[in-house]
Parts: sequence; structure tokens; C-alpha cells
Amino acid sequence: MSAKTLIKSTSGIRGIVGRGLDPSLATAYGAAFGNLLKTGTVVVGRDSRPSGEMLVRSVVAGLMSVGMDVVEIGIVPTPTVEIAVAKLKAAGGICVTASHNPAEWNALKFFGNRGEFITAAQFRKLERIFDSGKFACKPAARLGTVEFQGRWIDEHIRMTLAAVAVNRTAVRKRRFRVVVDAINGAGSQALPTLLERLGVTVIRINCKNDGDFVHEPEPAPQNLSQLARTVKRHKADLGMACDPDADRLALVDETGHPIGEELTLAIAVRQVLRKVKGPVVINLSTSKVTADTAQAAGSRVYYSKVGEANVVEMMRAKKAVIGGEGNGGVIYPSFHAGRDSLIAAALVLSCLAKERCHTSALASTFPAYYIMKSKARLTADFAGRLKKLEKEAPKWLGPATVDCKDGLRFDFQRGWLQVRSSNTEPIFRLIVETDNPGLTRDLSRKVIKLFS
Repeated sequence: MSAKTLIKSTSGIRGIVGRGLDPSLATAYGAAFGNLLKTGTVVVGRDSRPSGEMLVRSVVAGLMSVGMDVVEIGIVPTPTVEIAVAKLKAAGGICVTASHNPAEWNALKFFGNRGEFITAAQFRKLERIFDSGKFACKPAARLGTVEFQGRWIDEHIRMTLAAVAVNRTAVRKRRFRVVVDAINGAGSQALPTLLERLGVTVIRINCKNDGDFVHEPEPAPQNLSQLARTVKRHKADLGMACDPDADRLALVDETGHPIGEELTLAIAVRQVLRKVKGPVVINLSTSKVTADTAQAAGSRVYYSKVGEANVVEMMRAKKAVIGGEGNGGVIYPSFHAGRDSLIAAALVLSCLAKERCHTSALASTFPAYYIMKSKARLTADFAGRLKKLEKEAPKWLGPATVDCKDGLRFDFQRGWLQVRSSNTEPIFRLIVETDNPGLTRDLSRKVIKLFS
């Protein structure tokens, strides 16, 4: 992978370390980002993967070289960086993390002065500065400074406990037992500590904070077998798994059954809409169960393109009270405008405490749909295959509404399907959701065959 084939979007600059993503590139992006911001302080954090320290040192060097002051906050969840930027009134932030990608990957995520992903327009400007190779480097007397602050996970937890929709009293009374699988990532300290402060008994697995990803980092059901076994062995109320940068949360019920990352958002939406009414924003790849939950509570639902930046932008425009992405990414804007596994966990426990039931029973109160998520490597003729799908799909689906905002999405009588290229990997993603498992499998096979 060369620098030209790095995956670049508002979700960050991603690549394989040593194959396009290297210290010189990170330094150049640090300098370019400093030039974009012009002046002020930049918060820098990272997840636990081994290449993180090297890339942080490189990014910090680039920022300092153009006169930006830096506050380093260590190994923290991505949302902790977002919170620190907003609280410190910093000019921006960078988190060195490749999120759900395998350990050999890493990335730079860029945040503006509100602690939100930079906009598409800002990203294009950043790319122009980077491509020019001309950075306004400062003389020795005007270089930026750097300091370390280790308090931000505690501040993140404090804010989570104070959130309006979090019912601390009810959660404490339930005396939950929860197994946490942080995949030895950035949530290793933060998520268990939050739960303990809510009075939860926590059983930790893979919480060493050392970047040793003992299973595939995507918190999908097929990667949660260890968590499921541990929940059953300890007779826990539920299991919680986050991805390496701890902005997403997936759940396993008390029987050891993964109830999926999609229900995380639906449960959080139900809990927040009990407290406050208003619009809900989700992305075009999110299960219908969240839209149904919001509409049942009297809320209007809006759909954005995939990507945290796109969801947050629409949430701001629609004045949404809750929203997020169906990959377990809960965004609660009165708390902060970013995906966050900590607030997701607190909202899930608050909902369980309110409904006084087991996790499996809570899951059964939501509409039952059958969703299948697939992925395959991008090919050169991907755009041509999309056009072919647009022509062929109505023969399989019957009358359908087509949305072209993010790949192709078809909404038909019995469900929906979407094909889109990934913002974070050199793959395309297929999601099919219907009211019947056989139909979901059949449609998934037909689409994959068309693209193979």
C-alpha cells in the first residue's frame, strides 16, 4: 500500500503501518493540520495498538513544527479526545486509531474545535495543504509546546454519570454483573471503571490495555464467543464488547447469545426518548428496529450517509436528541456529539433497570428483523456492478424505492438492502434486512454473486 492508496475520508487517514502509513507521513499530516487550524492547542490521544506511540510522536512533531501547542492525553477512547477538545476549548484534536481495523492498521482521526470530526470542506482543505508540501514551519523560538494530562478518562466518566438519561440510582439497585471485553484496546480502563462507579460487579476479559487483539477487533457476533462463554460461566446479566477505540458497543445477553450491535442503539434511543422528545438521526446502514423504536415514541426519523461526521452534521441540522449508527455507535448530543461506548453502556443499563427484566427479555420487546452484514474486496468494476444491481434488484424485490446518497439502498415491502464502498477499508459492504431469515440469506447470496 502506497501513500496514494491510503483510505482517506472525514473518518480519517487509514493505512497499514510500514506500507504507506509511516512516521514521515504522520508528521506531514500533523503540520498540515496545524496549518489548517492556524493557532491554538491540539489534543492528541491514541488507542493501544503498538504503532500508536510512534505515530503520536510523529504527529506531535508536525504540530509543534508549525507552532501549535499540544496536550497529550495518552491511551484513551476516541470520544475522550472529543470531550477533551471541547472542554479545553482547543483548536482541534487528533486521535491515532484505526478503530475496528486489524492491528497492523492505524489511522489519524481529525477533530475540529467543537470536538467533532472535521467537515468534508475542512478535510478537502487539509488535503490541499498536505499535497502542497508547503508548511509554515516556525523558528526555534516559536515552536509549539507539549504537555501531558492524564485526567481525561475520569472526566469522561464523570460526565457520563451526570447525563440526564442515565439513571444511576436504578442501576445501583439492580446490582448488575457485567462481563466486559475491551479487546485490550482503549476501553480497557474506561468502560470497567464507569460500570464499577455505577455499582456494577465487573468481570474483565481482554482488558490489559496493551493492544494485543486476541480476536478480530470488529465487535460482531462471530467475534464474541469468548465473551458469550464468560457471561454464561459467571451467570452475568449481560456482556459488553467495544472496539479498539471504544466508540462502539455490542451486547451479549444473560444466556450467552449475542443480541447484536444494532440493538445497542435501539435500546439507547428508547431510554433517551423517555426523558426528552425530539427527532432521531440514524445512518442509511442502520437496522429498521431503531427507526421503529423512535417512531413508536412519536419521534421523526432522518437518515444520513454512513460516517460519524455525516450523522453529527444532520443531527445538528435537525436538532436531534439522540441518534447514531447501527454498528453500536450511540450519539447523545446533549452529552457530546460523537459515538461513545461509555454513554451507550450507561443508557443500556438504565433501560434494563427501568424495565426490571433480563437482557434477553428486553431484546424480545423490540421488533424482530433478520439482518445479514457481508463484505468483499473492492474490484475495479464496482461502479459498473452497482449499475447492474440497480437494473436487476427490482426483479428480486418487487416495487422498491432507490436511494443513491451512499452507494445504493433499496427499500421494498419486506425490508431493505444496501451496497456501498467502505470509508475505512478497501472493501464494499452489503447489508440485507427483511422479515424472514430465508429471504435475507437468499437476497444476500444473489447480491454477492452479482459482485463476484
